[in-house]
Amino acid sequence: MQGVVAVAAPDSPFGLPLWLGIATMFAIVVIRAQATYWIGRAAGSGFAGSRWARRIGRERIDRAERIVARYGPAAVTLSFLTVGVQTAVNAIAGTTRMPFGRYLVAMLAGSVIWATIWTAGGLGVVWGALLVVSQSPVTGGAVLILVIVIGAAAARRRNRARVGEGDRR
Repeated sequence: MQGVVAVAAPDSPFGLPLWLGIATMFAIVVIRAQATYWIGRAAGSGFAGSRWARRIGRERIDRAERIVARYGPAAVTLSFLTVGVQTAVNAIAGTTRMPFGRYLVAMLAGSVIWATIWTAGGLGVVWGALLVVSQSPVTGGAVLILVIVIGAAAARRRNRARVGEGDRR
């Protein structure tokens, strides 16, 4: 037809159609979240002292327990927007024996969000960074150093705030 422009869906970073890239990422996150939930459920109350819990870190476990106790399924869904807390929240949902039906609905909603964000945006950032490094290693190195400096400054500020809180108790 004359005057009509075909619009194709953008490709995902996998070189697949976007919907297929999202479906692939969705499958990956569902498998990971389910495994984490069931490991937590199997470990039960003994999870807190397990090697796996030590790997996650006591601070993350404590924070996840508070979040799951307070917000339940909403915490599971929203944990997929975080980095570092998601695994702990899914494990805690299992150890606290959150009813599977409630967990499943919350986990599926969070998985859709996670897969969409990572396929459409997150992996795009990763591929973009790899492109910058391949085109200009010096620029890539400078950006990496900048990210490390900013991260170290933020961690230092957080640690100082924690030390300050400890003095007030």
